[in-house]
Amino acid sequence: MPFALFDRDAYTTKVRDRLAKMNYEVQQVKTAKDFDNAGAIFVGGGNTFRLLKTLYEMKMLDVIRNKVRGGAPYMGSSAGSVITAPTIRTTNDMPIVEPRSLDSLGFVPYQINGHYIDADPNSTHQGETRETRLAEFLEENDIAVIGIREGTMLRVDDDVTTVVGTKPAKIFRRGVAPYDVAVGTRLAHAALT
Repeated sequence: MPFALFDRDAYTTKVRDRLAKMNYEVQQVKTAKDFDNAGAIFVGGGNTFRLLKTLYEMKMLDVIRNKVRGGAPYMGSSAGSVITAPTIRTTNDMPIVEPRSLDSLGFVPYQINGHYIDADPNSTHQGETRETRLAEFLEENDIAVIGIREGTMLRVDDDVTTVVGTKPAKIFRRGVAPYDVAVGTRLAHAALT
């Protein structure tokens, strides 16, 4: 599902070529019927607002939910990961389009901030850091946020999220100082709500 980018065919070709090396066949989803024979779902990266707007317009959110609830594996990259949260309110993207709602798939009980970057203490940048922006989010919302650094991903099995990759993830919660969780850490969803 290449809906986060403008050139969907080019993105599909890129993903198809890469996954072919792993013996996976890729078909671009254009209608709900394309899910009939899908063994798994991959939602690519790009602009999260564009992605969610397109999913609403194509009436695909419930189709994806039903396919995953029926046992199909789901994998998201960047924007495709962010939409697994209850909303996209912790994305880093500019709202280049306006979806009818910021509510997304809600596969996990926490928000996701992809491409999380720690503040550089030597930087001359005088604007807000990512940590500041997430603290602002928590002033208005009482839901955990997981910041995913480059080289890190989250694997979700039932009600447990495991940090996988090369760098720790960062947890943000209202009233608690942000903290890192090491690769291999298993986070029970009940503890994140």
